[in-house]
Amino acid sequence: MFPVAILAGGLATRLRPLTETIPKALIEVAGRQFICRQLDYLRGQGIARVVVCTGYRGDQIEAVVGDGSAFGLDVCYSPDGPTLLGTGGTLKRALPLLGEPFFALYGDSFLPCDFLEVQQAFVNSGRPALMTVLRNGDRWDKSNALFRDGKIIEYNKRAPRPEMEYIDYGLGILTAEIFSGYPAGQPFDLADVYHQLSLAGKLAGHEVQERFYEIGSHEGLKEAEVYFSTKGVA
Repeated sequence: MFPVAILAGGLATRLRPLTETIPKALIEVAGRQFICRQLDYLRGQGIARVVVCTGYRGDQIEAVVGDGSAFGLDVCYSPDGPTLLGTGGTLKRALPLLGEPFFALYGDSFLPCDFLEVQQAFVNSGRPALMTVLRNGDRWDKSNALFRDGKIIEYNKRAPRPEMEYIDYGLGILTAEIFSGYPAGQPFDLADVYHQLSLAGKLAGHEVQERFYEIGSHEGLKEAEVYFSTKGVA
């Protein structure tokens, strides 16, 4: 299985006061810190290696997770440094640790899907990047992707259109080449990378069926609490 990059460097201002002294990844959800739930889940998916991209209070994440051996994983870290680099910039910085290709997911998301199936879809696509999508219809957030026949026709987080019925699920597969045109050490957003790839016909798509859960907002955190409490997910 490809390695996984977890984007866990954000300031999490929407979750304050919960995140005034800890990073979002260490919020307890149904009695367990969220990143620990993520890592347990990744191991169950057959993942062996994880790179955690850290920023805000990243040292606290390292103190909890360590080298990943407690989770049956090999975990290392790619800190942003003094300047937060955004979701795109932090992935470019982490490329030497990741190799290619690699999964990328957000540090506030729990994604019930089959990673091996997603990986196979990427391999079959022949494209340099893949985005998982969910038919959303503005249910969980604003839909932002036009998806057809295994291809993202257009992804546009900044200016979504009514005909976009799908949403970025939060799990992608990326290769180093897609970052070649972006300057190292400068902040940029992965959403803008995805947008350009979609317009160039280089972004494969894979539809998943089960909704995602996130702790990026107080409402999302409550829903995640209910999910883990009732499903009994490790």
